Amino acid sequence: MNRDVRVFVHPQGLCDSDDVGDGTRVWAFAHILRGARVGRDCNVCDAAYIEGGAVVGDRVTVKNQVMIFEGVEIGDDVFLGPGVAFTNDLTPRARIKRHGDALLGTKVEQGATLGARVTVVCGVTIGENAFVGAGAVVVRDIAPHAFVVGNPGRQIGWACECGERLPDDLVGGCGRAYELVGGRLRSASA
Repeated sequence: MNRDVRVFVHPQGLCDSDDVGDGTRVWAFAHILRGARVGRDCNVCDAAYIEGGAVVGDRVTVKNQVMIFEGVEIGDDVFLGPGVAFTNDLTPRARIKRHGDALLGTKVEQGATLGARVTVVCGVTIGENAFVGAGAVVVRDIAPHAFVVGNPGRQIGWACECGERLPDDLVGGCGRAYELVGGRLRSASA
C-alpha cells in the first residue's frame, strides 16, 4: 500500500490495494484486495470485502459484511447497508473461473442507497439517488430517484435526494420539489 496516502487500516483489517483515497477508513476483518479502487473519505466497515477489479467512489459508506466483486462500480456518496451482496456471474460454476469481460458489470450511480441485505444480480444499473429498501433483490435496472422494494425489486414510488420517500405531491420533507417528465423524476427547478 502507498504509505503517502493517509488511510486508516484497523490492526485486524487488510488493505492490499495501492489505490485507496485519503481519509478512507478500513475496519476490523474488512479486506480490500489488490486491484480494487476505493475513493477518498470512504468508511469500509467490519467484515466487508472489496475484490480486485471493483471500483468504489468517494465518500461511500460500506457497512458490515458488504461484498463487492470484480466488475462492480459504485459511484460517489453511495450508502451500502449491512450485508449488501453484489454478484458478477449469471452462470457460475466452481470449475469455471471467469474474469474481466466474461463477467457482467454492475453500476450504482451517485447518491444511491441500498438497504440492509439487498442482493444485486449482475448486469444492472441502479440510478442516481435511487433508494432500494432492505432485503430487496435487484434483477433489472432502477431509474434515478426510484424507491424500490421486494423480491424481485419493484418500484413503489420515488425518493428525494435527501433519502426520504416522496409523497404524491413530489415535495420532500427537506423542501426539494420534483416533477415527472416522460416517466422520469427531475428537479422542479431544472
